[in-house]
Parts: sequence; structure tokens; C-alpha cells
Amino acid sequence: MNVSLLHRVDHLVYATNDLEASCAELERRLGVRPSPGGRHLGRGTRNALIAIGPASYLEIVGPDPEQPAPAAPRWFDIDRLGGPRLVAWAARTTALQRVIADGVRHGVRLGAISSGSRLCADGVSLSWTFTDPTTVIADGLVPFFIDWGTSPHPAGSAAGGVELVSFSAEHPDPAHVRKILEPLGIELQVDAGPHPALIATIRTATGLVQIR
Repeated sequence: MNVSLLHRVDHLVYATNDLEASCAELERRLGVRPSPGGRHLGRGTRNALIAIGPASYLEIVGPDPEQPAPAAPRWFDIDRLGGPRLVAWAARTTALQRVIADGVRHGVRLGAISSGSRLCADGVSLSWTFTDPTTVIADGLVPFFIDWGTSPHPAGSAAGGVELVSFSAEHPDPAHVRKILEPLGIELQVDAGPHPALIATIRTATGLVQIR
């Protein structure tokens, strides 16, 4: 287990084209019903959350039927998904500018810093700054970076009872991915595999469950 990596994991993005169905399936597998998250207004999505650590969570994100279809494609390629899967992850930082500069020096362009917000089901408003999640590097194995500032962390109010115990990846060219991750200070284990994949192992009340 790479403890330093787990401390960097802010959240894992599990994208789906049917949020309710995926929440039900994850409840069956993990024994935890995901907490309602909120709506991403203007993006056509909403989410649900499961805490997988004191300051990390699994975000299940899918189309929001109560919003009109957005003008641009939904983030994380949700409109073209063949099935639910881990598509991306966010690493926590309090130094977005430095992370971007470190990347640029080594030819890794993470995208511009922008801000986001959403209204939670309990009425609490969350806000954050982050590098552009639509800048997909190495098939989503390279994280985007997020800073919650003074906003409450979503893991604090999400359904819990499970824990992320390992996180790794597979890629047809693992050496290339590791070369990108190294200057960003990300110690993600990347093994050879036929397809790019993020792999989370979660401890539940009944044993270990692997999610891809």
C-alpha cells in the first residue's frame, strides 16, 4: 500500500450514464448507499458520494434529467460511455500554480486553473479551484488537481463505512505514464495492461472490493 499516494487522493470519478442504477449497484457491492451530492448547473450533471477516507471520496457522476441538455458535451465523456467506470481522479493540493509550473517545466500541460461550485442536497454551497478536468492526459491516469480552500470537504458529510486501501492503474505503455507522473510528485503504480484503467480497492464490512 502506497500511503503517500492515498494521502494525495482527493476523489475518484466514477462516471455513468444512469446515476440511480450505478448508485444501486455500488450499494450492493460496497454495502453503503451513496449520499446525494448536488447538481452541476449548466453542465447537465449531478452526483452522489461515498467517503473512502477522512478527506477522500468516490464521486458517482451522471446526467441530471432535471437539467436541459448542455450545449457542450458533458464532462468525463459521459454521453458516450459504454458502461460505468472509473474515468478520472483528483489529487489534492494547496499550491495549484506550483503544480502547473512543475508540469510545464517537464512538458506536461495540465490546463488552466478554474473554479467550480455546486449546491448540496442539504443546502450547503461548496466551491473549489482546480486544473481543467477536461484536459485528459494519459487516458485519464494523470490526475487533475483540486484545492477546496476554506470550503467544507465533501467527504465529511458523505456516507461512510468503507475505506480506500489501494489505488493503482494499468496502461499499454506504463513507462510513458510514469514519466509524466514523476515530475508532478504522484507515486501512482502503473502496470502493463491491455487498456488504460484506474483500479481502486476498497475495504468494506464484508471484505475487499475492486472497482475499475
